[in-house]
Amino acid sequence: MIYRDLCGESVSHLGFGMMRLPCRPDGEIDYEETSRMVDTAIQGGVNYFDTAYPYHGGKSEIVTGEILSHYPRKSYHLATKYPGHQISARHDPREVFEHQLKKCGVEYFDFYLLHNVFENSIETYRNPDYGIIRYFEEQRRAGRIRHLGFSTHAQPEFLRSFLENEGENMEFCQIQLNYLDWTLQRASEKYDDLTKRGIPVIVMEPLRGGKLASLPQALRHSQPALSGEESDAALAFRFLQALPGVKVILSGMSAPAQMQENLSIFSEALPLPPAVREALLAVAEAIKCSIPCTRCGYCRAGCPAGLDIPALIQLYNDAKYDPGLTVGMAVDALLPGKGPADCLGCGACSAVCPQKIDVPAVMRDFSRILPTLPSWAAICRRREEEAKAVKK
Repeated sequence: MIYRDLCGESVSHLGFGMMRLPCRPDGEIDYEETSRMVDTAIQGGVNYFDTAYPYHGGKSEIVTGEILSHYPRKSYHLATKYPGHQISARHDPREVFEHQLKKCGVEYFDFYLLHNVFENSIETYRNPDYGIIRYFEEQRRAGRIRHLGFSTHAQPEFLRSFLENEGENMEFCQIQLNYLDWTLQRASEKYDDLTKRGIPVIVMEPLRGGKLASLPQALRHSQPALSGEESDAALAFRFLQALPGVKVILSGMSAPAQMQENLSIFSEALPLPPAVREALLAVAEAIKCSIPCTRCGYCRAGCPAGLDIPALIQLYNDAKYDPGLTVGMAVDALLPGKGPADCLGCGACSAVCPQKIDVPAVMRDFSRILPTLPSWAAICRRREEEAKAVKK
């Protein structure tokens, strides 16, 4: 197993993400199968386990804690997260934190994260009535949290702002990072911003929900540098292993075969040749089939609606590739009057675009697909209603 230094702790470079555990036909976590996978992971050198308050309907923390209780507490690092991004009546950090300790059966968490700090959740995290960040700083000083950090799917601009204001209190950061999102979600910018500040990175979604573990063979064969015997998953992991700022790469393994393959990949650090890295980035561009915006910014200067056109095109490309909740959250975070439907169709942007992009056409298509995206705001409203119903 490869090990890295994270906040002064020796952690396995491969972390077990407890979000996609094996389940029985009735949808409940398969405890026996999960236990066997944890045993295999620990025998293979894994010592970092990542769960969160909402995973598996709140049961991931329970199962993770029960299984790890069979091992000495100092032999593993347990990470979980505070669900401040879930705007609901459940705002008391004291109540949630004590519940998490009880669910996991531990007296402290090695790594504790503010879950999904992004444009729409920051007001909750900063709300003085809740005192969330202050409370968890107190828990860190008390030793009940050894290291405090955060996870985020936010845009780079927001991340920079958060780091300016709260960076000195955050010891590490968890971001979505893989060779596809290196450009698709501007993950390279986030990685650079964090490492320049000396903030270590934990990676989530290294295989983009499994999509990078099974590439179309024709696409892989189009890149001679990828003609070796390593699997698609191994190539994706090697891309991340080559980044010195990445300390833990989380994999949400749900089958023993995945565990065995990943343990083999992380058994030694193999340098990623520059030609292979460039080939992977070329594959990413082919996968995206995206609008070729270079973010030069010429279009923004003359937009009468004041739209951040490069940012909207990035979201459009992401939505076209994988219309999931992450892009839905980003769309929810757009300021009023700054969405694709607010494009006036004047064409001033297209007239100055070096790539000759028909921006109004892109905005019209983006407006068309917006209703199909999962809405984080709608999820939060539903949780508010559910919480009110429970109180009644």
